[in-house]
Formats: sequence, structure tokens, C-alpha cells
Amino acid sequence: MTVLVVSGTGTEIGKTVVTAALAASAVAAGRSVAVLKPAQTGMEPGAPGDAAEVVRLAGPSVTAVELARYPEPLAPDTAARRAGLPTLSPEEIADAARDLSRSHDLVLVEGAGGLLVRFDEAGHTLADAARLLDAPVLVVTPPALGTLNSTTLTAEALRARGLAAPGVVIGSWPAEPDLACRCNLADLPSSSGLPLLGVVPESSGSLSPESFREAAPTWLCADLSGSWSPESFLTAWQP
Repeated sequence: MTVLVVSGTGTEIGKTVVTAALAASAVAAGRSVAVLKPAQTGMEPGAPGDAAEVVRLAGPSVTAVELARYPEPLAPDTAARRAGLPTLSPEEIADAARDLSRSHDLVLVEGAGGLLVRFDEAGHTLADAARLLDAPVLVVTPPALGTLNSTTLTAEALRARGLAAPGVVIGSWPAEPDLACRCNLADLPSSSGLPLLGVVPESSGSLSPESFREAAPTWLCADLSGSWSPESFLTAWQP
């Protein structure tokens, strides 16, 4: 795949760290990588945003592009209107991703919040940009109680829009998972209809960049340039 859209079931669930792990694993496999953050919210000008964090963790060879920045931590459409700034259209996002794909083997498009968060006044979302790109959407989800519903709803929204989804990555696996987390490992694929493609440990973003890059491929399956085995992980954490 040339363009992969990284979305999630909500906010603060590990999308940026998962995006960094995807980038680091692809770089380790010899691929050139760009990360596109269409809308960065909750950041003042000059502060390092999510795209910069991906580069910090995955390495300086990764190209980072941010299209718009809004100071308040709100949905992009709301944040843009409150700041009196232009919104983003799905065409702008798709055009930027296509431009990057001409010079990179892999372009990772990291969304804001969940799949159906509004980017503009017309109600366009990341799903609309993915459709224009004909790009698959990787779903990042938390492991805890409630994730089966939110992940299944996201999967159903993707299917309803004719969008391909290669699978699910858990964005922050706790060091001491409770019963719900361990049961959800097995239940997520059957509930959502999407395979589990990786599990990123909690606090991975606090690792040194060197340690992060070394470990990242062990969190993702072979289809995502990693070495992680779902069978081994499920066996280790079965309830």
C-alpha cells in the first residue's frame, strides 16, 4: 500500500504512537515514509505537534507535513470556526497525500479523534479523504471495557462507506491488563470483523527514540512490516 490512513475509535488512544511505530517499522524495512497530519488541534503555532512527534520517535528520515493548526483542543471544524481560520476539505487532504506518495514508498495519514470527526462546515470527515484516495483505514483502539462497541461501530462505518480496513491495532496495552482487556484481545476480531494486527505497550512514547525504533517492529504484524505474532500474544494473555 502507498497511502495508509490511521484513524481510531476516539481521541487520546495512541494514534500518534501507533503511527510512529508504523513509520519506524517501515523505515527499518527499507521504505521511505512520510506522515501527513491534516489538522492539528490544541496546539499554538511553533509547538511540536503529532507529526513532529512521529519524526522524533521514528527517525529524521521520515517526512512530516501538517496542513492546518488550530489552537483549541476541539474537532477541526469547531476549532477552525472558533479561531476564524479556514477549514480543510477532503480534496486538500487527498491532494497532499498524493503529492507525498510520488516521492515516498508509504504515506501515513493520521486523523484527528475518530473516523467521523468533522473537518469542515459541510460535514466532511477523514472517511471522505480516504475514499478520494482509495486508501485503506487502519483502526486504532484501546483495549479496555467499552472498546468492542466503539471498534465495531467504526468498522461498520467503514464498511458502509465502501472503505477497506486491514485491521485493528491496540494503541496502549497496559503492563497489568485486567480481565476485560484480556478478553477483548480475542473478542475484538469477532465483534468488529477486523483482524488484530498489533499491540503497542502503554508508555511506548516515553521510550528513547533509539529504543522505540528497535522495539516498534515487535509490536506490529508482518503485513505492517513487523514481526509480532497474534497467536503468541493471545496465548500469553488468554484469560
